[in-house]
Amino acid sequence: MTVRLAQDDPQTLHAAGIGEAWLAVAARILDRGVESAYDGRPVREVSHVTLAVSRPDPAGEIIARLAEPERLAWMHANFTDPAPVAALGGADSYATRLFDYEHSGRDQVAWVIDRLRRDPATRSAAITTFQPRTDTSYIPCVSLLDFWLPGGAVELTSYAHSIDFGTKGYGNLVELAWLQHYVADALERPVGRLLMVVKSAHVYETEFEYVRGVLAEAGLPCARNHHRGSLPPAGG
Repeated sequence: MTVRLAQDDPQTLHAAGIGEAWLAVAARILDRGVESAYDGRPVREVSHVTLAVSRPDPAGEIIARLAEPERLAWMHANFTDPAPVAALGGADSYATRLFDYEHSGRDQVAWVIDRLRRDPATRSAAITTFQPRTDTSYIPCVSLLDFWLPGGAVELTSYAHSIDFGTKGYGNLVELAWLQHYVADALERPVGRLLMVVKSAHVYETEFEYVRGVLAEAGLPCARNHHRGSLPPAGG
């Protein structure tokens, strides 16, 4: 069977905060997404979405009110705990990829901080989470993080091949903002925009009612009764 893939023109969703960005893209997916499948599971999908967040606060009000704490905790552990991630088949965590790349002792985040400190005008303080020598069945969803200092503030642009905005997307945004603040604090610089470029932005069918419920609680369309889903699956 041929799987239909989204074919949207590039689109940018501007938002004041992380929570607003999550709600905007989730509503866009349910409203305009094509019916497709990801790893054999039904989804709705839009493609080539850029989220532009002007004030990326990891502790924003919408996230605190509407995001599920256990899912936030799962993603935070992924970004801070070097232990293999059982839910991803024992793949290396983002913490390993960022702070101990390929288990080599290479701290990529420290390298970014040093590069920006030495040359505030650099356009190449970019790092990857992809470990091609060991990544086989699992390819990290967020693969590129690119930092620079336009106007003196730390701006982060990230690229993701796929993001599940039903269970994981808000957690990804929170952790990217946390990392952006980490770099800004080390440089004693303000925090600028967070941009997240996503090729496949999707919501699994099993999470449609959950997302509709979140949108309803936020006073947005697509409102129906919802259920609480399980912890994130291994997909994007």
